[in-house]
Amino acid sequence: MRQPIPILTYHQVEEPPPRGVPYRSLVVAPAAFARQMAMLRALGYRGLSMSALEPYLRGDKKGRVVGITLDDGYVNNLQHALPVLQRHGFSATCYVVSGQMGGSNVWDHDKGIPARPLMDAAQLKAWVAGGQEVGAHTRNHVDLRQTEDAAAFQEIAGCKRELEHRVEVQVRHFCYPYGSHEPKHAAMAKALGYATATTTRRSRSRAGDDLFELPRVPVLRSTSLPLFWLKLATGYEDRTRR
Repeated sequence: MRQPIPILTYHQVEEPPPRGVPYRSLVVAPAAFARQMAMLRALGYRGLSMSALEPYLRGDKKGRVVGITLDDGYVNNLQHALPVLQRHGFSATCYVVSGQMGGSNVWDHDKGIPARPLMDAAQLKAWVAGGQEVGAHTRNHVDLRQTEDAAAFQEIAGCKRELEHRVEVQVRHFCYPYGSHEPKHAAMAKALGYATATTTRRSRSRAGDDLFELPRVPVLRSTSLPLFWLKLATGYEDRTRR
């Protein structure tokens, strides 16, 4: 039986904001990220982008592997995550909101979450030159379930088109904003030429899972190293599969 494959989910990698700031849990300190990547390496895992992970998800390869994904495309991913990933020889996929390249997380502002800068095209090219991958996260970080079908299709298609044009890379992997989608959105992503799509459903992946409904494992500000190990190596995150 093949090992389950954790696909880790990160957002920001920087010093967390003060207590009381909404969604503070989604900000992982650089030192914590560095310790987590070091633990992966010490345990014999290889951290992989979604493209590098594909053969394992399809069941064509076996190995001690972990997917590493970062949502939204924050500049702090480039500043703090990239050097650590490179140190360990890991690759990761950063899912980018194409309509806000060089902007900020405007979809969060009405929730009281501080504005944080997002990578522009030049910074995304630096991310790719550093051995990492760019994925798509719609044009405007929309909730696809609350979006008309034609507009949802344009959000998914336009993101791929804009990233490929401006960053000059092939974009093969998609992530549903808020993890919110229906089967028709998975069908859109597949028809548009994406190879995978990730959700926020909590579980490790297994060979043979639907590649357009992939679950992930959240890593939060409060994720200690013992808990990180539980998420990787045990059924801690797999309860939703039962």
